Amino acid sequence: MPNPPKLTAEQRQAALKKAAKVRKERAELKEKLKMGNISLAELLKKAEKDEVAGKMKVVSVLESLPGLGKVKARKLMDEVGISETRRLQGLGANQREALIKHINK
Repeated sequence: MPNPPKLTAEQRQAALKKAAKVRKERAELKEKLKMGNISLAELLKKAEKDEVAGKMKVVSVLESLPGLGKVKARKLMDEVGISETRRLQGLGANQREALIKHINK
């Protein structure tokens, strides 16, 4: 396993602040999804341009949807053919369409 990069105290502090900010933004996006303030289609569109949204894992996004838990989210991903490690920015056009189609049923 490679050693982590050598960082100064200031660089480490800046990296920790950036990571905390990104985690907060992702949590806010998942909460908006859960509350219905943003649709899955809108989030997928946002993920094309926004790095924070694009690096969210598909499984965690699906689990945030109302009515979908861990089991149903994984079953849906298997049906569509999406790996559990896939992130939103890595989805193909057909996978995006299939997800939206299944969610809107």
